[in-house]
Amino acid sequence: MIAHKNSAWIRLLILALVTPWLHGAAQAAPSDLTLKRVLLSTGGVGYFEYEAVIDGDAELVLDVRLDQVDDVLKSIVVFDDVGGVGTIRLPGREPLAQVFRDLPFDAQAVTSPVRLLDALRGARVTVAGSCDLSGRIIGIEAGVMALPDGGGTVTRHRVGVLTDRGVQDFILEDADAVSFSDPALRAQVETALAAIAEHRIQDRRRLTIQARGAGRRTVRVGYVVGAPLWKATYRLTLTPGQDEGHLQGWAVVENMSGQDWHDVELSLVSGNPVTFRQALYTSYYVPRPEVPVEVLGRVLPQLDSGAVQLKSEFASRRSDEMRESSGIVALSEEMASDSLMANEPAAAAPLRSAPAALATMRDDAATQVVFRIGEPVSVASGQSLLVPITDDTVPAAPLALYQPATHDRHPLAAVELANDTESGLPPGVLTLYEQAGGVTYVGDARLSSLPAGDHRLLSFALDRKILIDRETDSERVVASGTIAQGVLRLKVVRRETTTYRLKSSDDAERRVLIDHPRRQGWKLVTPSLDDVEATETALRLPTTIAGGATRTFAVTVERPVIERFALVDLNLNRLPAFAASRELDPALRRAFEKLAGLRRSVDVARGQIQALENQRAGIHADQERLRDNLVRVPSDSDLHRRYLAKMTDQEDALDRWEIAMAAARDGVEAAERALAQAIHDLEI
Repeated sequence: MIAHKNSAWIRLLILALVTPWLHGAAQAAPSDLTLKRVLLSTGGVGYFEYEAVIDGDAELVLDVRLDQVDDVLKSIVVFDDVGGVGTIRLPGREPLAQVFRDLPFDAQAVTSPVRLLDALRGARVTVAGSCDLSGRIIGIEAGVMALPDGGGTVTRHRVGVLTDRGVQDFILEDADAVSFSDPALRAQVETALAAIAEHRIQDRRRLTIQARGAGRRTVRVGYVVGAPLWKATYRLTLTPGQDEGHLQGWAVVENMSGQDWHDVELSLVSGNPVTFRQALYTSYYVPRPEVPVEVLGRVLPQLDSGAVQLKSEFASRRSDEMRESSGIVALSEEMASDSLMANEPAAAAPLRSAPAALATMRDDAATQVVFRIGEPVSVASGQSLLVPITDDTVPAAPLALYQPATHDRHPLAAVELANDTESGLPPGVLTLYEQAGGVTYVGDARLSSLPAGDHRLLSFALDRKILIDRETDSERVVASGTIAQGVLRLKVVRRETTTYRLKSSDDAERRVLIDHPRRQGWKLVTPSLDDVEATETALRLPTTIAGGATRTFAVTVERPVIERFALVDLNLNRLPAFAASRELDPALRRAFEKLAGLRRSVDVARGQIQALENQRAGIHADQERLRDNLVRVPSDSDLHRRYLAKMTDQEDALDRWEIAMAAARDGVEAAERALAQAIHDLEI
């Protein structure tokens, strides 16, 4: 029924919107599940656990944000030690679109009586008021009417209805009530209004969890969703002359879950678990090929013009069908990681001293460190909170750290912080103070993940009281060599020595760590490996320097390499150098002396060929000159006859040159064979 006078339509619409929600709330109120535990991980996720006390079978409702539904569907878990878990329902991603898909009107139709009646033209209605009638809706027309005494205008809607007495109309704004005669249509309108009420919050979805069992018990429901990364911050207070400091650690926690936390059990996990998302709340359809509908076409036989029989064999052909198939490949991947929240809290090691108001328990697991806050925590949605995670006196020794890539002339003032507590510390920023009469701020540092029993260097300022200069020299030393199959293999050691010159203007002795660049394949020779540490990019070498003193510190590294030379390709200049090298074995030097002599014989023979080539070029040039002169002088002159005699002598010289060139080539071939044979037979 649609009523308009005295705002009856508005009252009925509000009632239709609110009633379904009140009915659902009476069955299973959101307070049935109360947030009890929150665990935040540095993996960028959080575990949220709710509790409800139920008796027998029950339905539990849980409202989650739309952008978290994928994670909830992936990770939701129900703990019911006595009963069991039934189904978990939730509306589709676009529930209103699904509801209105099966209705004879769209969502815009229920926003006003005019739109609803216009959308349902042809439906039978009953009108009550100043004009009582019953029939089918034909249409609606809007008209503007002037108010009395110049009070403006008002829009009124005239509805045409086909009744048993013909076409009649009424003014919608004057009707007391308009009702649909068809009960099924009334039910559809009510369904649409109920759906709008249920899904009035567009960015949230309600999950309904079926709990099956007997008796009174506590049921827990948890899930993992994306959460802001909690951050660790530290304060280290040093006292001059002491090798220890007071370390305070705090966790910066943000509640961006969209709900307030009231007295929740808060735990913080530092680790790097495998986390990912999957669009489980999105509908996917497997694409299928579209096959065209077969239509029998019109058949028109061609005109036969005769045929000639050919005596031949025809091979039958068969074409294989090409089929495409699509399927889903299941990938199985084993991943081992600690759960974000155990069912029962594990035994944790208390801090040695924790004067803070919130006592924190921390426990080392296989891949992460868990901090459990000792008291319930409350924080409103959208607010942040600082929670203490450590309060200890730890070893902290001052030193100077020289990193050439950071500063070429001065080291960094640093502290070697050792974790002698029973559990690891997560990475975070650290503020350093010095307490000497009063507290002084000295700098900031960054602390990487620090397992129990390990240590880290915290650099916080530039140390200008120590000046460092460095110089690098390199050399190449032949360690050994072999010859086999005509190839010389030399084992060469490339050695680099870096000399660091340290100058201190401090009064006291200082401990210095030098980060020497670490390169693949290079080995440290000096100093010895005692007390040397290796980082990803450097060899960390310790040394000391007295107050006001100057010290030289040398670092030598070497790298063996194999150099290969084909003996046949070595030029004459290299062979005597190898023969005279004192770095080579005497047998190798004698072999190179022999090869040098054979190589000289080859070069001498090749030189003879070159000399003969030059001789022939000279004869050819002289012959060209004589031919040119013969053309210019009379043929019966004495000069002409003289030129002819010289041409004859040159032809004789060319004959002798051919004999000499053949002998020279034989000499080169013999010398090269001798060298090649010597190289082939050489094995050292």
